[in-house]
Amino acid sequence: MSSGRALSPVLLVGAGTGEATCGILYLASYLRRGGIEAFVRLWDGDESAGDVTQSFERLIARVRPKLIGISLKWFHHVDRALLIARTIRKIDPSIRIVVGGNSASYWWKELSGYDCIDHVILGDGEVPLLALCNGEEAPPNCVTRTPDGRPRRLPLAYVQRSTNTQDVYYSHFNEIFLSQMDAHSFSGWVAPGKGCGENCLYCGGARGNQKADFGRAKPFLRAEENVRKDHQEIASRTWQMRYDFAGSTAEFLGSTWAGVDLSRHCCTYFLWGVPRVELVSALAETFQRIYMVIDIGCFSEQQRLEQMSKGLLKPCAKDRELLEVIESARRHPNVEIEISGIGGLPFTSRERLAEELRLVERIIGLDCVVGYQRLEAQPGALVTEHPARFDMVTEAKTFAEFLGYFERREPGDVSVPMIRFKDKELEAAVQRNSDRVDALAWKHRDARKHVDLHGRTRLKNTASSVERFTLGDWLGSHRAPAKMAKEPVTVLRSVDGITLSCAPSVNPRRFTDPTLTQGDDGAILLAALAAFEKPTTVSSAVTHLGAKERLDPHSAREVIDHLVDGRFLQPA
Repeated sequence: MSSGRALSPVLLVGAGTGEATCGILYLASYLRRGGIEAFVRLWDGDESAGDVTQSFERLIARVRPKLIGISLKWFHHVDRALLIARTIRKIDPSIRIVVGGNSASYWWKELSGYDCIDHVILGDGEVPLLALCNGEEAPPNCVTRTPDGRPRRLPLAYVQRSTNTQDVYYSHFNEIFLSQMDAHSFSGWVAPGKGCGENCLYCGGARGNQKADFGRAKPFLRAEENVRKDHQEIASRTWQMRYDFAGSTAEFLGSTWAGVDLSRHCCTYFLWGVPRVELVSALAETFQRIYMVIDIGCFSEQQRLEQMSKGLLKPCAKDRELLEVIESARRHPNVEIEISGIGGLPFTSRERLAEELRLVERIIGLDCVVGYQRLEAQPGALVTEHPARFDMVTEAKTFAEFLGYFERREPGDVSVPMIRFKDKELEAAVQRNSDRVDALAWKHRDARKHVDLHGRTRLKNTASSVERFTLGDWLGSHRAPAKMAKEPVTVLRSVDGITLSCAPSVNPRRFTDPTLTQGDDGAILLAALAAFEKPTTVSSAVTHLGAKERLDPHSAREVIDHLVDGRFLQPA
């Protein structure tokens, strides 16, 4: 039954800095089709609590939302989610505040105890959020309160499966963004499916938690026509497509690409296992450039196989199978590969650490990037809940411990709680190995990017996109002062997706924004790029910048180095 009271407009934001999860875009699209005026703030660069307050004062003044949804997908954003909720409550106590996402669903009981949160949505959010907006008395999947105020979790009544997701897809991208900067921050995420059927011991989103938090223990692929709608909606608005799902096949994805030209797009694909040769070939034939991340669990084959035999790790390739896939992918010149694994997993030994290092060295020798990190504590993961079972200790386990850890971090610190071995000698050996792998991996990454510059080096402007907006359109009317809203902004994107937004006419003494390169600095960057519009030597460009921008040779070289590092300039 509905009370007939619609909570609209709605503003959806992420709990972390940078780009919010693509989940709020699916939610906003669904709400729009349901008659709710939904907006997203996709990009967040606020650093201090004061910045957060200032941003939300402006956002609320512009949107005048009756409900604000905060996406708490990642556990390391829990402190910021609470900061945002408290800030909204102070600015306008009448706004309904809702949190949802994986971490919100896992910590529903603790979050429900905060008076700055009105509702926690458990599991999939489309139908529950629309029901809340429409004023329904018993919206599904929402935490309710008993008469004495205690939170009460009802059974999950809305669980997405392949049979009931026909109405979940991207739409209304012309209407949901609050600025061009938000729209351009979208990295092209498409969800071919949802869920996970594995129980990796280190993952908080494994099968057991999927069942508890989302009501499903098996993953599913979305309907082909809906994934095709995603591609149709975003293809003209993003430079790449990003995927993260184990069950997609070449046939499935090929059908979702039908009628959509992706030949000038890049693709980033995060795979949970070794891909079939057919999938690699299909990606290579469809996209201009592919960056494929293959997760192998850990770099020691013995350790990997033991975890798999105990049911503690998803199916992963043996080293031979991995090397065969790398060799097959190398036949496609537009495919790059990163091999990803976790260091410090249980059942390691000095022998296995040596094995880990040998595989890393071999992969780097094949010019594949290595992605490597130590084992972190994730809420609900088996090794986090029961570290003693693996002779380990965790730096956080409970909600209070995780929240306290993140609240104590200094600004700019992106560390997370870790899990380490009780045996101090083994822990020291693992850390030494980790440091060695990190050093090798970063040395290789830097070498791949390095361009040996000298005066005779010929460079060319390789910015893959150049667009021009007014300051008001780029930042949004809630961020750009009205008196400067018509000032021009030139937005450039490198081949790797790095964005530069230059506003030469915007004097930083009158208005500053951390996302802009303003005044003389902006003019110099644009002049340097213009100097290389045709293949030009570094020495010629230095002379040109000295004459036109009055830059000394050292400063001119610094500007050129900066643009080469961002891959806006590359060897001709």
